[in-house]
Amino acid sequence: MGKAKFDGYAQEYDTWFMTNENVFLSELKLLKAALDLTDGGRILSVGCGSGLFEKALNDEYGITVTDGVEPSEDMADIARKRGMQVQIATAETAQLEPESYDVIYFNGSSSYIPDLDVAYGNILKALKTGCKLVLLDVPKESAYGLLYLLAGKLDTYAAPELLDTVPACPYPLELVHTAYWHTTEEKSQVLIEHLGLRDLEYRQTLVAHPVYTNRAVEEPIDGYQAGGYVAIVATK
Repeated sequence: MGKAKFDGYAQEYDTWFMTNENVFLSELKLLKAALDLTDGGRILSVGCGSGLFEKALNDEYGITVTDGVEPSEDMADIARKRGMQVQIATAETAQLEPESYDVIYFNGSSSYIPDLDVAYGNILKALKTGCKLVLLDVPKESAYGLLYLLAGKLDTYAAPELLDTVPACPYPLELVHTAYWHTTEEKSQVLIEHLGLRDLEYRQTLVAHPVYTNRAVEEPIDGYQAGGYVAIVATK
């Protein structure tokens, strides 16, 4: 496998979340709320990164997630130090035991997948029938998504067009450039029409504009049409 997108950025990724602590805690609450819609059991994190969220899930809520898939060696090294068992692979190439997990989630990792059908289709083989797939990420159509699209196009957050619209510590532009942003309805269509999943439920957070989201921790709310971070929970 060649150099993964997050190789060389593992520390920067963690630092960004620690600097934007309230954004992190809002997203963590959304992940916990999404997992509450499942029956629990054996859980897999696809694109687990550095294991930052998994450690916080355990520390804050007593939810243990030790299994992960992650293409970046740099990220996986940190996740392993945090107690995770990580397979170095993409969602498209991961080799997992069929029907072996009760819950599988993608926390932010869908935004780095060009072909959702292939990636989700491969991972779904490892999910038990009747169990839950959980997708969380920044929707393309959200305020955060539009900010990243424009900043990526301009190749800077400092352009006059973005004056007074950018958070104090924005997401690293290098990682914005490597993303594939998807709308919530696009992902939903893939799940329902292409992969045959059902009973979709939605939760959202970061409803405030990106300039203000780090000022306070937000509680997750139902729906998907306003949030800068959205969870979809679907049944196989």
